[in-house]
Amino acid sequence: MCIFEQRVNELGESLYFQSFATYTKQVLFKASDMDINEERLHHPENDPAYLGLKVNQGVAAQPMVNPNLRRIARRTYTVDEFVEGILRSDITCLSQAVTLVESNRPDHQAIAQQIIERCLPYSGKSMRVGITGVPGAGKSTSIDTFGMHLVKQGRRLAVLAIDPSSERSGGSILGDKTRMEQLSREKSAFIRPSPTAGSLGGVARKTRETIILCEAAGFDTIFVETVGVGQSETAVHSMVDFFLLIQLAGTGDELQGIKRGIMEMADAIVINKADGDNIDKANLAASHFRNALHLFPPTESGWRPKVLTYSGFYGLGIKEIWDMIDEYRHFALDSGYFEEKRQRQTKWWMYESINEALKNSFYQNPEVQALRPIIEGEILSDKLSSFIGAQRLLDSYFKAITDKK
Repeated sequence: MCIFEQRVNELGESLYFQSFATYTKQVLFKASDMDINEERLHHPENDPAYLGLKVNQGVAAQPMVNPNLRRIARRTYTVDEFVEGILRSDITCLSQAVTLVESNRPDHQAIAQQIIERCLPYSGKSMRVGITGVPGAGKSTSIDTFGMHLVKQGRRLAVLAIDPSSERSGGSILGDKTRMEQLSREKSAFIRPSPTAGSLGGVARKTRETIILCEAAGFDTIFVETVGVGQSETAVHSMVDFFLLIQLAGTGDELQGIKRGIMEMADAIVINKADGDNIDKANLAASHFRNALHLFPPTESGWRPKVLTYSGFYGLGIKEIWDMIDEYRHFALDSGYFEEKRQRQTKWWMYESINEALKNSFYQNPEVQALRPIIEGEILSDKLSSFIGAQRLLDSYFKAITDKK
């Protein structure tokens, strides 16, 4: 009987369910009968037929992080060091201070408020310009061109670019700086992108405090770029001196302009991309907006908003726009409206800070946090109306405050 038949009898029926490769290993290539081991079957370079080939042993898998890496802890500044650094225009201190202002941690907020209070006497000496417009109107490109025009005049510019936060993930790209290629390389310019974080009007909740820090650092011009035009975009109007609305040709006639609530607060409207074949369309759009502005009531300051055309990409008409902003500044200063408006803005932001603090206190209350899932479940199952549910949460909050006393 041959070796094959003997082996079949030993293994029985189970052999038929094995692959040909497994059968070959078990029957024909026994370790005791052959010089080639199992490893050589998988590595032909180790076969005797390839004696002239020398294969070096490979290296082990390397760790993802260098084990010899020594992480350098970031230096923690005191409040005095922050204030001294900001006053001498140290960009590192300014950036870290803005991070503290934007943080939601209570310890960071406490330090940020001390820094703001110390920097407040050195603020208020800049020209604050809010820039908004429809998505794709060229706001970031225009800021790059406007900024280079100011930097060449020896001015110092801070750009606070507000980037929209995702409603789903809560994240933000913060990519506005990538469209400010020239301005981002200037030492006399400071660009700080910030997420909206769900705040009203697309303006970051802490933008006003950031403006104070930038002014204390010696920046004489502040640009606040919003995420895009909308009915609730008006929050930017409460923190700037001049409100600039960027429009495009072909966005609608006079009636369309009247329907937009942002129009009545704009101190000037500029039509972008007025170059090449689009010049006639831009001039026609400017004519439409001028006609629309005539239908609005006079502004509180007595300033009549102007409509200009320009090209942010080619840098056409930039000087005329900034001359118009300077004209408005002198007009508002001479009439006393400039200081009056800033005082109203300060009072408005005081009440906004109170509303924000009350909201945080409500949602962070332990009694409210424990009751919220129950109320939400009853509302979703139609056992309770949303108004009664809100009242129960408020009653629980007020009761918790009273019990603490």
